[in-house]
Amino acid sequence: MSITDIIRRLSPVSLNEEQLGLMQSVYEKLEQKNRVMNLTAITTPEEAAELHFADSLYALTEPRVKGDILDVGSGGGFPAFPVAIASGCSVTCLDSTAKKLAFIKETARELGIDNIDILCGRAEELSRLEAHREKYDAVLARGVARLNVLCEWCLPYVKPNGVFVALKGSAGKEEAEEAANAIKALGGRLANINEYTLPASGHTHTLVVIEKVARTPKTYPRRNSLISKKPL
Repeated sequence: MSITDIIRRLSPVSLNEEQLGLMQSVYEKLEQKNRVMNLTAITTPEEAAELHFADSLYALTEPRVKGDILDVGSGGGFPAFPVAIASGCSVTCLDSTAKKLAFIKETARELGIDNIDILCGRAEELSRLEAHREKYDAVLARGVARLNVLCEWCLPYVKPNGVFVALKGSAGKEEAEEAANAIKALGGRLANINEYTLPASGHTHTLVVIEKVARTPKTYPRRNSLISKKPL
């Protein structure tokens, strides 16, 4: 079975043949680049189809993921590539590793995916710049860190009335409870915790949806050493 067939079967959203073909091409580029650069430990078509592509696409089951989207901690391009391809929205990939962003930019250019951009730097620093602070309709983060830390990295980028969506594992509900104070302090409100089961592996993952109901105070984000050592 081809990776397009697997993605089609596992995807939580409808995809056309052009979108499936682009995702297959992204996978081929990822698999090729991964031979010389550590982008992912997930390399087989079956695992990549489920754990990279299908899992990323669950972000689009939240209807407010639209408009200008920021993917914080993009790594090898997930959830950015699947979300950009399936939604047609503008997606900016933020990462502190220039080599990973170079792969994303090169892949997008070669495949003609013109709604992906890159942003290199540290999340807690770039959100203080006027060009990025509270400028995005939706911010995504997949894995990356505990939610109480992620909130301080991500919520400053979200426009008022926008959303921050964290794609988490089976402990998403526990992390949301742990992050309750951070969510409130940064101008957010917990809207939904949606658990879903990946059909091939049976793994339980969680979509944590946080609405931006107030502006983030200018005192945030703090230095990363404080964010990590003393989460809100």
